[in-house]
Amino acid sequence: MNEAEVFWINGPVLKAQPVGSMQMKEAVFVGEQRLAGEVIRLDANSVTVQVFEDTTGLKPGSLVQASGLPLAAELGPGMLGCMFDGIQRPLTGIAQIAGDFFDTGVNVAPLDREHRWEFQPSLKPGAVVNEGQTLGLVPESADMSHRVLIPPGVNGKLEWITDAGDYAIEDTLARVRTREELVDVAMLRRWPIRKTRPCARRLSLQAPLLTGQRAIDTFFPIAKGGAASLPGGFGTGKTVLLQTVAKWSDADVIVYIGCGERGNEMADVLDEFPRLEDPRSGRMLMERTVLIANTSNMPVAAREASIYTGMTIAEYFRDQGFHVALFADSISRWAEALREISGRLEELPAEEGYPAYLPTRLAEFFERSGRVQTLNGTEASLTVVGTVSPPGGDFSEPVTAHTRRYVKSFLALDRARAQARFYPAIHPLQSYSGYLEQTERWWQQRGALQWGAFTKRMLELLEEQARLEKMVKIVGRDALPPSQRLVLVCADIVVQSLLRQSAFSEADRFCSAEKQTEMLKVIELFLQQADRAVQSGVDPDTLTGLPITRRIQRMGEDIGNDNLEALALLMHDIHDVFSELAPSFPEAGDDAA
Repeated sequence: MNEAEVFWINGPVLKAQPVGSMQMKEAVFVGEQRLAGEVIRLDANSVTVQVFEDTTGLKPGSLVQASGLPLAAELGPGMLGCMFDGIQRPLTGIAQIAGDFFDTGVNVAPLDREHRWEFQPSLKPGAVVNEGQTLGLVPESADMSHRVLIPPGVNGKLEWITDAGDYAIEDTLARVRTREELVDVAMLRRWPIRKTRPCARRLSLQAPLLTGQRAIDTFFPIAKGGAASLPGGFGTGKTVLLQTVAKWSDADVIVYIGCGERGNEMADVLDEFPRLEDPRSGRMLMERTVLIANTSNMPVAAREASIYTGMTIAEYFRDQGFHVALFADSISRWAEALREISGRLEELPAEEGYPAYLPTRLAEFFERSGRVQTLNGTEASLTVVGTVSPPGGDFSEPVTAHTRRYVKSFLALDRARAQARFYPAIHPLQSYSGYLEQTERWWQQRGALQWGAFTKRMLELLEEQARLEKMVKIVGRDALPPSQRLVLVCADIVVQSLLRQSAFSEADRFCSAEKQTEMLKVIELFLQQADRAVQSGVDPDTLTGLPITRRIQRMGEDIGNDNLEALALLMHDIHDVFSELAPSFPEAGDDAA
């Protein structure tokens, strides 16, 4: 076995004199306790290793043992419903934890070797097989079956396949004869975490990732296969919103990475998620979730690896043919881990001490998202959503600025809104989405024929509101002409009815696409009728006191997703109210529909 002798230690980073050869990104074991590590630099006479565990007590002269394999994730049945740390050590069902942490040097297999899974073969001996082809199915839950796939790069003839039955994940299920060798295929596969898994081709983005949050779905959609960020200062509700989206999104599989956040926040996630009910199936949400926890008081190098571990697991489920959503909380803490390791390597720092390769690492991470045709021909997607924690809420700092370059949905959280208990605290004028045009056709196919025009008009209304509010501070509201006061009234209704959403209301915590469509029609109809009423001489401020206005503001909370008829009735009542308010003015008809 190739070894190296440690001669320099700086926190989680060490240098060693090699005896034999080692490779970049190779997994290694350090010292008598066999601490997990990874080779991150090769020089002429030394190797540099980052250690994923506490290096207290390590000293010069300790040996570094090479594994001969890259740092990889174990992939196979049994991952769903599990919690792992940053290097995929299981956090449930193990006895090697001392207090709140792992014992030093514990290397626990991520997946259960003893559990036997039912395997149902799909092919017969003699078949010609290609990479990514489905060899058989393993039922993993009531709604999901795990596909045993021919590994990437393996093409040839199926010489042998086992009969249907129960097998452990390491048992050989089939043998494929390629031109070079005979390849054994089992349920268990290993994949280097820093290497992107292949796909047949990338597809254009079309459908939105429905989150049930109107501020996102209606105004700043995230496409399935897209990339989004949630930047916001301390206390703006990033983690709460991210967990809400993780629960309610229409993804098939959820991978949630707690990367460098405070321990109490991650403890809440680990405690709450296993008890959450899946709104799609009525069973436990953990049945389609994988949690990766690496808090701020855990080794910093493992924090850096946790992002890649989660991404590799997410890509694996994407290759199974699922629509996967990966949530990372937070990208800033991951970047801080890069900064600390870079500093200990004595690399020349760039802006604010971050390494010069920070933009490259961010790009490599976000570009692993996408809607793809998998190697077996199925359509699948991987959506990536990450929070960003800019110090002091400064969006010009490096992590936020560089992240903005690589995502197309930027959901900026505002401290003032959060302090006013406005949820979600997404600022409509600082946020944007590049997926509006790509998802518009999806909404049109579901009855929202004017969805793009409605959304554009309402965002323009909010922009005009911001401009007028500056004038009001100078000249007062009464000095504005009726048309401008009407803008303030209508914009406030848009904010209260569409942008604000109650997480405590059973009817409003999740808003279906159908309900969002009907709510847009209600608002559009009100805007049309209000504009005509003001033109006929009605005072705009009169509209704020109308009972119908209050009903519109509260329609999200008062009307459930299964009661869309109430929204149609509300539109009828709007016609009646404005007919009485300005009887001489003709009705709008069905323009809003």
